[in-house]
Amino acid sequence: MTQILNQGNESVDVVFPIEGQYLARDHAQALRQSLRQQVPWLETDAQTGIHPIKLVPGTESPALLSRRSLLLLRASTRRVPELNALAGLDLMVAGHRLHLGTAHLRGLEPHTTLYAYKVAADSEDEVDFMARVARELAELGIGGERVCGKRQVLTVTDGVVNTFSLMLHALPPDQSLRLQHHGIGPHRLLGCGIFIPHRSAAAV
Repeated sequence: MTQILNQGNESVDVVFPIEGQYLARDHAQALRQSLRQQVPWLETDAQTGIHPIKLVPGTESPALLSRRSLLLLRASTRRVPELNALAGLDLMVAGHRLHLGTAHLRGLEPHTTLYAYKVAADSEDEVDFMARVARELAELGIGGERVCGKRQVLTVTDGVVNTFSLMLHALPPDQSLRLQHHGIGPHRLLGCGIFIPHRSAAAV
């Protein structure tokens, strides 16, 4: 852990093994609320994001949690000591208990292809979404080729959030790290706009 912090990373993934039986498939808002109760500054820290938790494939809800399920938080390295304190806690997420194990750190690496499961959109219109993505990437000085994937809907208290999956490829190392650090779009605590390495530029 100390080695990763000393490598000059601006951001890292704080990785918690989790124990539990079930979790709702549309759990993003409940997970955000549970974590904010433990870490109140999440509400105002635009840099911290909550990765979507991978569940056993299927359509039934609640879904079974895999024994290998993880909770990953993308955060500034200065936040690591505070987030490490979550280890050993039980989170109640929409009525389901998640026990957090001891965290380890995963440094960000420069991959040419990055993928976000969800990026928040203003509407269901893919053309408008990609235009906004282009503007945000230009502001960050990020090029690469973009592939828009499937639309998904997140349920929140005051309605829904439209999202699209998004892949970028042919990224130079510096731009890859910048995108992983900054992300794009709002709703980072709902799992949106967080990019991870992807093996290829296959269809999303």
